[in-house]
Amino acid sequence: MRPTQAGTDRTAAVRKARFGKLPERIRPEDMVEEQATSVPDPAKDTYNSDEWLIRNAV
Repeated sequence: MRPTQAGTDRTAAVRKARFGKLPERIRPEDMVEEQATSVPDPAKDTYNSDEWLIRNAV
C-alpha cells in the first residue's frame, strides 16, 4: 500500500513543525542552582595565630 501525496505532505509538515528547529538555548547559569547546605558556623573559620604552635610543639 502506497501513501498518497497529500498524506506524505501532511506527515512531512507535522514532522517539520515538531523537529524543524532547535530548542531554545539554555545558559549554563540557568542550569545550576546554588543553595547553602547548612548554616555557617562562625567559630569554624576563626583564625588563631598560635594554632601551629599548639599542633606542632605539644
